Amino acid sequence: MSIPKHIINKFPKLSNQELIYNLSLPIGKNKMILDTDTANEIDDQFALTWALLSKEKIELLGVTAEPYSFQHHKEELKQAYDIITNKKIIDDSNKELVSDYYNWVNGLLESRKHPNEIYFDTPEEGVEKSYQEIINIFNKLDMNYNGKVFRGSPKYLESFDKPIESESSQFIIDMCLKYPNEKIYISAIGCLTNIASALLLKPDIIRNMVVVWTSGFPTYSFNHNKNSLNLVQDVYASQLLFECGVANVYLPGFNVGAQLTLSLPDMKEFVRGKGEIGNYLYYLYTNNPLHKQRGIIDQTWRTWVIWDVINIAWLINPSWVPSTIIQSSLLDDNLYWVKQDNAHLMREAYGVNRDEIFHDLFKKIDLLK
Repeated sequence: MSIPKHIINKFPKLSNQELIYNLSLPIGKNKMILDTDTANEIDDQFALTWALLSKEKIELLGVTAEPYSFQHHKEELKQAYDIITNKKIIDDSNKELVSDYYNWVNGLLESRKHPNEIYFDTPEEGVEKSYQEIINIFNKLDMNYNGKVFRGSPKYLESFDKPIESESSQFIIDMCLKYPNEKIYISAIGCLTNIASALLLKPDIIRNMVVVWTSGFPTYSFNHNKNSLNLVQDVYASQLLFECGVANVYLPGFNVGAQLTLSLPDMKEFVRGKGEIGNYLYYLYTNNPLHKQRGIIDQTWRTWVIWDVINIAWLINPSWVPSTIIQSSLLDDNLYWVKQDNAHLMREAYGVNRDEIFHDLFKKIDLLK
């Protein structure tokens, strides 16, 4: 569905010149808010650590906690488990479901776990866990978090007419209004609920807000985006980003961010033993909550995608995440990208320099040993 006209009409319409300026590559040191679901898995902790250690490029105004939940997987996972374990006929009606959950089901079978044994956090639990984990990262780095960390929405948008007021949405509004002549980068590495709520509560902030978001497939892809956690949790918020006219720097997770993998040997060589934060990141890597959720027992030969560092990389050195300005697409209700005529401009990444990105992160962690 398209955003209702009465909602879109609330937003100032930025000219191409204004959008091109807001979408221009970052130079020097820039003001940033990190909007994150930090307890969801392990990549957010890497991104937050890198942001806090990159004061030469990032003035971190604050960190806003996003909700997260995998509850939307529960019923489909149980259906796929039933089909596979009972060797039911796979046909056109269920083959996509089985394909999506095949590895997850096999992991559960290998670890002798049933889907009913998995506990899925609610969004309200997710945002509180994220809030506490953000504080934990500040503490591991011996940095003061007072006045820097904010609780976000306890649920997702249910209507464009009912934005959710929270500490986080209000902080985003306050910072955009406090610095009207500067670009405020909102680095979004979770769902967009806090950001969408801020936009709906105060549409004028699109004048100097730049949303840098990682999720989904590239907008030229023919794939649907339902496997993107950041996108699928709050579809209303995701749709709003691409239609309201705010400057949007979109960093696709699949095909692009997915190249940012770390292995266990990487962690042993470059992270473990590098101060308290290095040891903690190594602990997270070897005690990944998603491994437990998905029945992964042996991780010695596996890599893990540290998706969310792509946002920090683009702000530190945009040449590490090459991108281009294009016309925006719409996100339809089936989570496919739809091209539109005369759309406003956005920026989209099409590659990453994996080695330069992790080299910079490892160098900064190494200084802490």
